[in-house]
Amino acid sequence: MNTADGTVLIVEDDELLQKALVGTLEDEGYRVLAAGDGSEALEILDDSAVDLVVTDVQMAPVDGHELLRRVTHSSPETPVLMMTAYGTIDLAVAAMRGGAVDYLVKPFEAEQLRERVARVLSESPVPEQNHSPVVADPRSQELMRLAKRVAESDVTVLLTGESGTGKEVVARYVHACSARSEEPFVAINCAAIPDQMLEAMLFGYEKGSFTGAQGRRDGKFVQANGGTLLLDEISEMDLGLQAKLLRVLQEREVEPLGANAPIDLDVRVVATTNRDLETAIREGHFREDLFYRLNVFPLAMLPLRSRPGDILPLARQFIAESQGGIPEIAQLTEAACRHLEQFSWPGNIRQLQNAVQRALVLSMGSSTLDVEHFVLECDSEPAPAETGLSDELWAEETRRIVATLKASRGSRKLAAEKLGISPRTLRYKLSKIREAGVEIPESSASAVTNG
Repeated sequence: MNTADGTVLIVEDDELLQKALVGTLEDEGYRVLAAGDGSEALEILDDSAVDLVVTDVQMAPVDGHELLRRVTHSSPETPVLMMTAYGTIDLAVAAMRGGAVDYLVKPFEAEQLRERVARVLSESPVPEQNHSPVVADPRSQELMRLAKRVAESDVTVLLTGESGTGKEVVARYVHACSARSEEPFVAINCAAIPDQMLEAMLFGYEKGSFTGAQGRRDGKFVQANGGTLLLDEISEMDLGLQAKLLRVLQEREVEPLGANAPIDLDVRVVATTNRDLETAIREGHFREDLFYRLNVFPLAMLPLRSRPGDILPLARQFIAESQGGIPEIAQLTEAACRHLEQFSWPGNIRQLQNAVQRALVLSMGSSTLDVEHFVLECDSEPAPAETGLSDELWAEETRRIVATLKASRGSRKLAAEKLGISPRTLRYKLSKIREAGVEIPESSASAVTNG
């Protein structure tokens, strides 16, 4: 028997299949919990910490899509793997855009389940092409050369750039090219998790250390020990937590909440941000000492519009990934290629990936993707599933935020007050809106003066 780590929740209403799935993963050494539908799964999740949810789609009274929505809203750090008997591209796209990390099409072999679960729980999927990101533009190639050189050292790396430019891909590349490549790569999104939960997730906790701490849990620093920890969107971290993080980086040890002794660390830290940290420091939103601790080796990611040579290679990669296992891979027409190259891609690589996935749905299995399949003007609204809201609610929230920001003459502080949310929450929502290409009102001179 293997000795795999992690707790997996299986959600399947077919009792025989549920038992088979549980047995397969238990044989691998996982701790496995089981539920017959989404409602039962939510009850289990209220009482137990799990590392992965594997769920069927067609269930009642709470189906897989609703379960996915609730998990991504209440516990965004918990990955969800979907199982569906309807292996069409549109359902796969909906699940992935809804926050699922991957999907399996029924019927599938036990080995497929084992491989997918192991890949998700390792938190370090093996990139294609010898760990090399897809780069064809000379400016991207130069950045990769720098990344490979810095990977040979153990210095902290700060990746800056707009949302959707591929900062996490480069972080994984640095890890893959380093002497730590056989050790864990662990990522955490500092913007998507409430401050109180983020501290517990980073540093870990002992049973009973706070209300709801049902058992002991290692934090991300300990999980990444020996390997690499990615602190995604570090600029959104609360100032108080920044001070605690600085101490961990300086002392190279972490003390879990409720613990009696610290744990020594050997972790390479990579941080990312889509904000100008020097401006954030001047505005009092980011600690200067933490900035200098993180900014040992800065790497600036260019927006996709500034590296047009990458557009078509990336589009072809997304086509191949979306049609994995299908013999006839769709090809881009010359007109579609020109169309993609001429677009500005305000949402960067993530927007391009979404556009390709929609084009594949609209092409209805055609062997070619033409201009008519890329409805790029529809990219003016972000993917609602990324926020855990329905299409209508997300579209309405987007309109309300943009309208409030316009009425506030671009002042983020004033808009946040009018909306009744924190400036940190507003920054996170605006980053999601900007990723999809919605124009964000900028501050006017008077708005800046007045806050």
